[in-house]
Amino acid sequence: MTDNVWTRWPSREALSRVGVHQARRVLAWVTRAIVLTMLVATTLTNSELGGWAVAGGVVGVAVSGLLAWGFWRTTLEHRLPVSLALLALLLAVAVAGHGAGFRVPSLVLLCGCAVAAIERLPLAAALPATAVALGAYAAFDNDIWLTTAATAAGLALAGYVLRLDAEARASAQRLLVQERAAHAAEAESAALAERARIAREIHDVLAHSLSAQLVHLEAARLLIERGADRETILERVVAARGMARDGLAETRQALSALRGEMSPLEDFLGELVATADRAGVTVTGERQPLPAEASQAVRRVAQEALTNVRKHAPGAEIHIRLDYGEHEVTLDVRDSGGKPGELSGSGAGYGLLGMRERAELLGGSLDAGPGEEGFVVTLRVPV
Repeated sequence: MTDNVWTRWPSREALSRVGVHQARRVLAWVTRAIVLTMLVATTLTNSELGGWAVAGGVVGVAVSGLLAWGFWRTTLEHRLPVSLALLALLLAVAVAGHGAGFRVPSLVLLCGCAVAAIERLPLAAALPATAVALGAYAAFDNDIWLTTAATAAGLALAGYVLRLDAEARASAQRLLVQERAAHAAEAESAALAERARIAREIHDVLAHSLSAQLVHLEAARLLIERGADRETILERVVAARGMARDGLAETRQALSALRGEMSPLEDFLGELVATADRAGVTVTGERQPLPAEASQAVRRVAQEALTNVRKHAPGAEIHIRLDYGEHEVTLDVRDSGGKPGELSGSGAGYGLLGMRERAELLGGSLDAGPGEEGFVVTLRVPV
C-alpha cells in the first residue's frame, strides 16, 4: 500500500549525500561557507550595536549552525517531533536576532528555514512550517509587498524544486543499486553455469574412461576365474592401462576445450575410430565450426556410443556419420549387431541418459534404440 503523499518523508537517499557528485558537494560547502562568512561579517560590522550585542550575534550564528546541523541529522533519521522542535528553535533565533537588531542575518535564517522545511520534511509538516517562516520574513522585510510576495513564492518554489531534484537523484541511485545487484546476480549465475559445464565435461570424460577400463578389467577378472593363460590376461590388463592413458589424454583435451583449444571435430572422430576395430566415419554437408558446447556434445556421444558397442556387441562393425545441416548437426552411430559380450551387464546405464540431458540442455535431442541390424544412437544439436 502506497504511503500518503502528504505524510511521506523524502527517502533517506534523497536526504543524504549518497550519489551526489564530488564537485556538487564542494560547491555546496563553498556556498555554505560564503553565507556563514557574510552573516558573521554583517554581525561584526553592525555599527548600531554595542560590543556585547555583536558578541551575542556571533553566538547566535554559531547556535544556528549547530541547530541546522541537528535538523539535517534528525530529518535524515525521519524523526519528525525532534526535527520540528529544532526548526522552531531556528525560527526563534531568527525572531530574536531581528529583535536585537540583526535584520539581515535574521532574514537569511528565515529564508533558509523555509527552503529546508519544504525540502526535507513531509509535506503535511513542511507547508505549515514554511508558511510560518515566510510569514515572519514578510513581516520583517521592508521591501514593497509585491517584492516580498515574489521572494516568498520563489523561496517556496526553490525548496520544492530541490525536493524533486533530491528525489530524482535518489531514484537514480536506487536504480543503480538494483542494476548492480542484477549484474552481480547475472555474474554469479554465469559462474554457476560455467562450473556446471566444467563439472559435466570432467564427469563425462571420467565416466567414459573409467567405463572403458572397467570393460577390460572385468574381462581380466573373468579370464582369471576361468584359468586362462597368462598372455590373454596380460593383454586385457595392458588394454586397461591403455584406456587409463587415453582417459588422461581425453581429460587434457577436455580442459583444452574449455579454454577454447579444441581440435577439429572431424579429426577427433577420425582418431576415435582409429582405436576401434571395424569402424569408419563419414562426414557430409558443408563443414563449419561449431560452438564449444555443441562440439563437446558430439564428441562425448561418439565416445559413449563406441564404449557401449564394445560392451554389448564386441566385434561388431561400427559406422559413424556426421552430417552438417543448415541449422543443426547430426551424429549417427550404428553398429551391425552381434552376440552380447560378457560385460553387457556391467555399468549403471547412465551414459546415454547423461548424453540425452546434455543434448536437451543445448536444445537438441538424442535417440537411442535398436536399428535394422544392431543399435543406433542419433544426436541432433542446433548450431
